Amino acid sequence: MNKIAPIAGLLCELETGIQRLTSTNAGLMTGPGTNTYILGKEEPIVIDPGPEISGHIDRILEFTNGNIFSILVTHTHLDHSPATCLLAKETGAKVLGISPPPLDHQDMTFSPDKELKDGDTIETKELKLTAIYTPGHASNHMCYFHDEYRCLFSGDHIIDGSTVVINPPDGDMHDYLNSLERIKLINIENILPGHGSVIDNSSEVIEGTIKHRIKRESKVIECLKAHPKVSLSDLVQYVYDDIDKSLYFLAERSLLAHLLKLKKEDRVNVMNDCWQLFSSN
Repeated sequence: MNKIAPIAGLLCELETGIQRLTSTNAGLMTGPGTNTYILGKEEPIVIDPGPEISGHIDRILEFTNGNIFSILVTHTHLDHSPATCLLAKETGAKVLGISPPPLDHQDMTFSPDKELKDGDTIETKELKLTAIYTPGHASNHMCYFHDEYRCLFSGDHIIDGSTVVINPPDGDMHDYLNSLERIKLINIENILPGHGSVIDNSSEVIEGTIKHRIKRESKVIECLKAHPKVSLSDLVQYVYDDIDKSLYFLAERSLLAHLLKLKKEDRVNVMNDCWQLFSSN
């Protein structure tokens, strides 16, 4: 599969019947931009049409000639789904995915014609996709597995080049790790992420992501032993002493996700906004 790096506005054929169009929304959280995937030609499927950027939407319509069979969304963060509403109105495409939770930073315009469930299939004359429910980064996150090419459209479950932020209350570290363990069991040849290039060492990357999160959790516990009754803003400096301080505001969200997982497991507690281990740890 073609591993060419994404370039904003450039349509790239990754495999016969799989095109990638990267949106012009590059940034700290989006890398080179959100990847929109266009599958098939007779009955095109669009996965993650991206933000509501007119030029990007025009490019999708141009390539498909306004003929879109269905629009699939991995999740409803604002860089992945807002273009859905306009594309569906323009083309009459059927919209599939899971409705957004009533929280900040969600695309509340997303209203699927069909609420997908784990294991649902989407079929056209050209291809078959299987929906895999993967909560963690978002509570309504779906990945899509291409049966023929054995590739996983991973949205923000796994991205190229970095780990994803798990941001409570919608992000859940316990669910995220469980979802990673689940996709680890699937024979995936390539991962087509929501941001970045094609990932061809799928098993290695999935296993590496799990190990990274577990290692970070172990560091949380060690830092709590050394610094009991500590605030989140102080703890982040110890747990994430390996990253630039300018990124602490993001790291703090994933740290909170780790702490909430440990709290659910009765391994830590919080009093007066200070975190500590239970004495048995």
